[in-house]
Amino acid sequence: MLRVTLRGSGLPTVTLGSGETLLFGRSPHRALDDLDADLRTTAIALPRCAPHVSRLLGELVVGEEIARLRWHGSGETQVSSLFDAPGGARRVTLAEGMSLLLDEGENQLVVMRGRQTSPTTYDDLSIVVEVTPSFPEPAPRPAPPDDGIDATATAPAPRLPRESREWYVALALAEPWLSGTDDYPRPPSNREIYERVLHWHGYAWNLERAQRVDDAIHSISALAFGPKDDPFRAGAGRAQNVRFAIGRRTAEVRLVTVEDLEAVERAATKRNVPPG
Repeated sequence: MLRVTLRGSGLPTVTLGSGETLLFGRSPHRALDDLDADLRTTAIALPRCAPHVSRLLGELVVGEEIARLRWHGSGETQVSSLFDAPGGARRVTLAEGMSLLLDEGENQLVVMRGRQTSPTTYDDLSIVVEVTPSFPEPAPRPAPPDDGIDATATAPAPRLPRESREWYVALALAEPWLSGTDDYPRPPSNREIYERVLHWHGYAWNLERAQRVDDAIHSISALAFGPKDDPFRAGAGRAQNVRFAIGRRTAEVRLVTVEDLEAVERAATKRNVPPG
């Protein structure tokens, strides 16, 4: 699931979820009928647009795992991604009819001379689109009655959404401890985690990027240790030692289990068996 937020100068913040579409431009509402839009499509007019700016500039489509920008404006726009960009921002120029998958994090759209500041003066029109993953909160469980509670019972294990990206990363991270085949488990590298998730699931989201694996491991660590003992917050030890501790802890608190590992291996074997 994704949450996408669009904001800009003088523009009310708009938040979209998976399955929703947003049209924006100088006067995009007329495009609702032309594009045969459904009830989950909305339109918003950008304030102080120059008269030469297209009525419909962009169409922002939010899927379950990707956010896509389709550019309808007659002029070009520059899109800069400021998240996980080695050596600087990723910058792409879009022309009419082109589409772009937006990165997680902050994406900035700049329409050159698109904002009118006076009758004869124009400035660049900037829009920020922020893409973040969103996981549904589990429904609260009713509290058990106090009578007969075992005071020495084990604390409930933390949970990850099953078959989510973080769940697969946790499984790959803890695999050396779950499999029990190595007397001296070594935490897998980012590349090894990506390859294991791809083998099990057939689709590895965007884990070919090392930063995405690191982000997932940060989330797993916070859940496995809790905010007080999270080694990333404490800043303790070398990176390799921290990853070793997180992998072992993930297995110890049963964030993922041996049964989970066996299930994904069976699914991978079944998927990879040639027909006939």
